[in-house]
Amino acid sequence: MIEILNLAEDSDERIKNMMIRRIAGVALLFCLSGVTLAIAVAAPQASKGPTGSDPKIIDAQGYQELVEQYRGKPLLVTFWATWCEPCRDEYPMLNELAKEYASQGLHVVGVNLDDDGDLILMRRFIARYKPVFPNFRKKKGGEADFTRAVLPGWNGAIPASVFYAKDGRQIGHLVGENNRDTYEAAIRMVISSGDGSTATSK
Repeated sequence: MIEILNLAEDSDERIKNMMIRRIAGVALLFCLSGVTLAIAVAAPQASKGPTGSDPKIIDAQGYQELVEQYRGKPLLVTFWATWCEPCRDEYPMLNELAKEYASQGLHVVGVNLDDDGDLILMRRFIARYKPVFPNFRKKKGGEADFTRAVLPGWNGAIPASVFYAKDGRQIGHLVGENNRDTYEAAIRMVISSGDGSTATSK
C-alpha cells in the first residue's frame, strides 16, 4: 500500500513538473513573439530618419549651385510650405505637369520653406503626393540673402515659382496662386526658351 502511494505521489510530481515546463515554454514563446513584434514595428520607423527621407537643406549659395546644376535644361523651381493653402492646392498640379512635360525636357525642383517644427507635416505631405521631382529645404535664417539669390525684389511670398531658360537665365516667375493654364503657358515658354521672352505674374 505504501508503494502504491509512492507511485501515485511520483505520478503527481511528474504531472506537476510537466505542467510547469509547459507553462514556462508558453511564457517564453510569448516573450519571443513580443521581441519579434517589437523589432518588426521598430524597423520601419528607423528607416524614416532625417538622413533617409528628408530633403537636403540649402542656403542662398546652395540654391545658386542647384540652379547651375540644371544649366542646359529648362527648369521650374517652385517654393512651397505645408502651412500655405494655395501651395497645397498647386503642388499636386505641378506634380502632374512635371510628369506631363518631362518628355519635352522640363525639370522641376521643389524648395520647402517649412520651419523645423513642421517637419512631420512636410514628411506626410511628401509621402502623400509622391512627387516625381526632387525637393530641398531652405536653411533656417538668412532670409534676405536667400530671397535675393532667388528673385531680386521678392519678399518671400508663396506659392512662388521661378523659370530658367536652358542657358541658365531667369526668364520668368509666378508669385501667388495661379491656375493650370497659366502654368502650362509658362512651361511651354521655358521649354522653347532662347527667344528672350519672359513670363511674370503678380
